[in-house]
Amino acid sequence: MASLLLHGDLDHPATLTVADLRRWPRHRADVVFDCATNGPQHHVFEGALLRDVISGAGPVFDARRRKDRGRYLLAVSGGDGHHTVLSWAELDDDFCGSPVLLATRLDGEELDGPGSQLVVPSDRCGARYVSAVTHVWFGTLDVPALIGV
Repeated sequence: MASLLLHGDLDHPATLTVADLRRWPRHRADVVFDCATNGPQHHVFEGALLRDVISGAGPVFDARRRKDRGRYLLAVSGGDGHHTVLSWAELDDDFCGSPVLLATRLDGEELDGPGSQLVVPSDRCGARYVSAVTHVWFGTLDVPALIGV
């Protein structure tokens, strides 16, 4: 059974299956993205909001401080070798509030076998869609010190 590792700056890192992701409220996204090679693609995804899954894992930031929350990133990897990065501010309701999903269904088919799919409904193209999600890392990027500045 496919699973994903939720790790990073979280109080409760976890390994989650598609069945585990069904514990969160199910959201639906009817999307059309323009694929350069195949033209427009129409799909219906259902699943958990990524922000709910991360919130359930206990992000280590101070939730009362917007500037603190704005420093956090998510790196998502898939079994197909694709990777993408999102900012927490894209997901956070105090910022963009984008309904990014960890999909458990695609066009009415359960994804238990292949694994969950990252879905970014606001994207015009599907480049940040990641199939068979294996890792979701949450944390901050340390900016290297500038020498001689």
